[in-house]
Amino acid sequence: MKHRKVILTVLAFAMCMLFVTTLASQAQTQNSAQAQKLNMVVKQLNLSPEQKIKLMPILEDEAPKVEAIKANASLTNLQKMEQLRALHEQTNPQVQALLSPQQYEQLQQIRRHELEQTIQKKRGPQPQ
Repeated sequence: MKHRKVILTVLAFAMCMLFVTTLASQAQTQNSAQAQKLNMVVKQLNLSPEQKIKLMPILEDEAPKVEAIKANASLTNLQKMEQLRALHEQTNPQVQALLSPQQYEQLQQIRRHELEQTIQKKRGPQPQ
């Protein structure tokens, strides 16, 4: 009986470790994907080193919030758009102060494109 409890305890511990490892791996993958997106935006905007240093923390802070809104299945597409727009409006003054007018407009286009892609993914393929 005592041997059985030890085995069950070891199995429970192993299952917990597997679960934690899986969660850590998923978080790492998600962070990597976010980092890739941010780097792509930096390249597309052709930022100076100074702009990059100042802008990256703003975008890095914003990215998980954007992903949380996109992933929230309880929100309609319209609600997601509204929440994303509100989030961007919070960071826009800081971002706009760092970017040239052309870079800022390009960032707005990138944001609109991302939103459109998210909505299309949720809708699924359109019949032709």
